[in-house]
Amino acid sequence: MIIDSREVCFTCYRPKSSCMCSYIKRIKTKTKFVILMHPKEFRKTKNGTGHFTNLSLPNSEIHIGIDFTNHKRVNEIIENKNINSYVLYPGLDSIDLNTKPIGTNKKENVIFIIDSTWPCSKKMLRLSKNLETLPKVSFQYTEKSDFKIKTQPNQYCLSTIESTLCVLKLLNKHNLEDISNKEFDNFLQPFSKMVEYQITCSLNKEIRYK
Repeated sequence: MIIDSREVCFTCYRPKSSCMCSYIKRIKTKTKFVILMHPKEFRKTKNGTGHFTNLSLPNSEIHIGIDFTNHKRVNEIIENKNINSYVLYPGLDSIDLNTKPIGTNKKENVIFIIDSTWPCSKKMLRLSKNLETLPKVSFQYTEKSDFKIKTQPNQYCLSTIESTLCVLKLLNKHNLEDISNKEFDNFLQPFSKMVEYQITCSLNKEIRYK
């Protein structure tokens, strides 16, 4: 058995040789984002973007699991009467953020983001009865993901950090956030640099084996 002995950055959870922390530019938001990460995603230290999202948003938190039905912190948020809780998930009954705002009652908005593959996301939502009953939000997006190192189920599927950026821009459009264009431009930097790094590594590997 080969053990990976490389040192790990315990902030972004990547090998220290490819740490992306220097590219992270934090954005303050009124909306709270709660990232629910599948254990398989937690182990994807090379290309997981849930950690980048969490590190980029001070008003966010991350929890690892599959069934969150009895998760103390998640239920604490959902049951708080001063909070509007939503889950980011597409569907016919979801609120289209492209055309409609959320949380017009002046309560704090919290958006749960499921960080997993599509099949695992469906399972997580089905098992987590507390999440299944929450109103869903979604958005329309017609550009291809920049996640060039990962095969997506279809061309419009986005990484967690890309999806979060889309949500933030739409919340900004509805005046629910006050974020500058420069902050938006910097938000994907750790993701973009990670993709560049992985592509470079792959090309170097191909050259070595030719």
